[in-house]
Amino acid sequence: MRLVSTLATAAALLVAAPALAALAPGAKAPDFTTRGAIAGKVFTVHLAEQLKKGPVVLYFFPAAYTGGCNAEAHAFAEAIPAFTKAGATVIGMSADNVETLSKFSAEKCAGKFAVASAGPNVVKGYDVALGKQMAGRDITKRTSYVIAKDGRIAFVHDEMNPEAHVSTTLAAVQKLRGK
Repeated sequence: MRLVSTLATAAALLVAAPALAALAPGAKAPDFTTRGAIAGKVFTVHLAEQLKKGPVVLYFFPAAYTGGCNAEAHAFAEAIPAFTKAGATVIGMSADNVETLSKFSAEKCAGKFAVASAGPNVVKGYDVALGKQMAGRDITKRTSYVIAKDGRIAFVHDEMNPEAHVSTTLAAVQKLRGK
C-alpha cells in the first residue's frame, strides 16, 4: 500500500510540474506583435518583421530586476556584437509591463537589445508559463528560442539557470549561419 501511495504522489508531482518547452525544433514559431523598448524608447515589436532581417533569439525571462534576469540581460548585452556578426536579432521577453521593461532595457540591457512584453497569448503560444506569480502577476519560464529566418524553431534552451542561455543560443545561431 505504501508503494501505491508513493507512486500516486510521484504521478501527481509529475502532472503538477511545468512541462518542457512545447515548441520543438522544426515547429512554426507563433507570430506576434507587442510593445517593447530598447534603450528606454518604446516601440512596436513584430516577430515577422524582425525575421526579415535574419534569425531571432527570443529569450523569455521571469521578471525584470531579479538577480538571474539582471545577470542574463547583462550577458546578452555583452554578447550582442557576436549575435550581430552572426546575423541575429536578440529580443528579451517577459510578462512585465512596458514601463518596467523600458527602464530595464536602458539599465540592465545597456540599451543594446530590445525587451518586450509577453502577453497571455504569447506566453501560451510559446508554452513559457511558469505557473507562479510574483507581485500579483504571472511569470514566465527562462526559455530561449532560436528562430530561423523562415519562422521555424531551430533551437530551444529551456533551463531556469541563466548561465548557459547566451552561449548555447549563440552557438545555435552560428550553426544556422554555417548552413
